[in-house]
Amino acid sequence: MNLRGYFSLGVVVLGLALAVGCATKVERIGVDTVKDLSGDWNDTDSRLVAEEMIKDVTTAPWLARFKQEYKKSPALIVGEIRNLSHEHIAVRTFVGDMERNLINSGEVQFVASKTERQDVREERKDQDLNASEETRKAMGKELGADLMLKGEINTIVDSEGDTKVKFYQVDLTLISLVDNRKIWVGQKKIKKLVEKNALRL
Repeated sequence: MNLRGYFSLGVVVLGLALAVGCATKVERIGVDTVKDLSGDWNDTDSRLVAEEMIKDVTTAPWLARFKQEYKKSPALIVGEIRNLSHEHIAVRTFVGDMERNLINSGEVQFVASKTERQDVREERKDQDLNASEETRKAMGKELGADLMLKGEINTIVDSEGDTKVKFYQVDLTLISLVDNRKIWVGQKKIKKLVEKNALRL
């Protein structure tokens, strides 16, 4: 076989190797399985931060004082949780994790968000026209929130070559809707070392 023949054969073999190497492989894993691929913020970070923040907010002294003063569990509403990081973060998923953990704790009540309330109000308007007197829900009976949960997510990235250190800081604040007092301030930090191996053939 001449040189051109060997070259052609090499191209074919390389093409087959690349085709096999690029084949898609799918494996189902448990939703609680920790799997860091890119080193970016992921579902595990969202869940763990939410769980720890909720544990902090429900065991802090403000909650017992509130219940003693008002003789009820506080009603919370989620305000803006700003993503000030360098990467895309599914803030809605993070907020959902917090809401679920707070509601399931039984320590607080949750008021629907502005968007959710608008949908419910439209439904009540429709009921006023179309539902029976016995089943329709009247306007003006909404639960007003006592506190608003606001926060932000920040990151700092330090890199050298193929190595990065990613630092995430989540800050949350509970603010009284009566007088704008900050009732509780929580903070969670995550630090990740991300190393990319050089491609080896």
